Amino acid sequence: MGNELIAAAQRGDVQKLVQLLEQGADKNGRDHKGRTAMLAATHANKPEIVRILIDAGADMNLQDNIKDNPFLYAGAQGRLEILKLLIEAGADTKLTNRFGGSALIPAAEKGHVENVRVLLTSTDVNIDHINNLGWTALLEVAILGNGGQRHQQIAQLLVDHGADLNIADRDGVTSLQHARRNGFAEIERILVKAGAK
Repeated sequence: MGNELIAAAQRGDVQKLVQLLEQGADKNGRDHKGRTAMLAATHANKPEIVRILIDAGADMNLQDNIKDNPFLYAGAQGRLEILKLLIEAGADTKLTNRFGGSALIPAAEKGHVENVRVLLTSTDVNIDHINNLGWTALLEVAILGNGGQRHQQIAQLLVDHGADLNIADRDGVTSLQHARRNGFAEIERILVKAGAK
């Protein structure tokens, strides 16, 4: 029944999911990738299924074989509605992905402005968390972003929420220096205005 539950979650089949839960299906059962039904529903962007599983008491913090879980995946992939549900339900914001990063870092790097805003305004996620590459959310915006409007907004959000502007990467290069190198003039302006060195 466990894999049936995961399949129903992925399809967004509410009726089947509820039926399986009522029959005692393991709400924390995993597939061969270590994914739970809630993670499968997050992958498929099915907020209603995630809500039902939260209400049924499924463990939202379980991580799969590559250390993804609903909160980390929703944060990274722009699944805003699911992210809000998980925050409301008390998801563990301290868990990290396979790169040693928080949900905030990939959200910032991929340009998910609203996800970044929600994480900064309604969770205790560490704005200056450093991942295995030695990068913070702000460094990732300056290194891996495209310098466009969404990354500019995210840089401004990170500045407004008190990110440490002068944390450097492992080579001693700061976000400001990366922005300058990459020709991200607007991000450079935001950082200079905020007092970055």
